[in-house]
Amino acid sequence: MVTVNGEQKELAGSLVSEIIAHYGYNRETIAVEVNGDIVPKSLYDTFAVSDGDNVIIVGFVGGG
Repeated sequence: MVTVNGEQKELAGSLVSEIIAHYGYNRETIAVEVNGDIVPKSLYDTFAVSDGDNVIIVGFVGGG
């Protein structure tokens, strides 16, 4: 089980890019943290999460 934004999901072994797609996020407007460490966008297609990982996805919102 992997915790994504507070919800446990069966996503162990998934790439960060797959998780982003699963949730429908635009990878250009988010930041992803795994176990307290920011995952660089350049690693989204190769970084796999493991059982027990805590993933936080934060979206950026522009304002005026």
